[in-house]
Amino acid sequence: MSETLLVGAFLAALSYTLIPGPAFLALLGIGAGQGRKAGALFMGGHLAGDILWSTLALVAIVGARSIGTAIFDILGLICGAYLAWIGWTALKARPRGDNRALMTVERPLRRGLIFGLTNPKGYPVALATFTALLASSANALEFEALPMLLAVSLIGFLIADVILIAIIGASVVRRFYRRHELTIVRLSGLLFIGFAAQAIWHVAPGLFGMRRA
Repeated sequence: MSETLLVGAFLAALSYTLIPGPAFLALLGIGAGQGRKAGALFMGGHLAGDILWSTLALVAIVGARSIGTAIFDILGLICGAYLAWIGWTALKARPRGDNRALMTVERPLRRGLIFGLTNPKGYPVALATFTALLASSANALEFEALPMLLAVSLIGFLIADVILIAIIGASVVRRFYRRHELTIVRLSGLLFIGFAAQAIWHVAPGLFGMRRA
């Protein structure tokens, strides 16, 4: 298995967790209101959803590859378009008002588990992110590589969780987030658009019969 493929899976898992989204924003709210322990419990429960959606995404990607490159290319194009759409939506975000109440969760572990397993954006974002970062190594994607890809992805999830847990709950983080929320959301939009461009760049030659060597 190529090093590029492993690095791509690791970065996809890392990005999937760190790029601001519903879970990221929920974690910031919990961490700001209840501290790092509650935030860690939330992320521990949410990890189940991360593993589930990334597994389904990788199975879909590998399955598409084994069936034929055309399906994989179309999948990449669709996912690239989806990433571009959510990125553009983030870029157009507008302030929602000040003095929002901090989130209070009685059972953060259960909340994280339910949130992770029912998040409607979990699968499409995982599929889009993994497709964007694995498209350049499409020829190496086989079902035999799935266990290693999942293991590397799990490491990425855990490292991302540790990073988030290490910074949440601090007053300086809370103040910074409240002061720069719009900028953070828009920067995340730029990252999504960057992933979209990468996905489309890698699949376009195959769709138009100009596959790069």
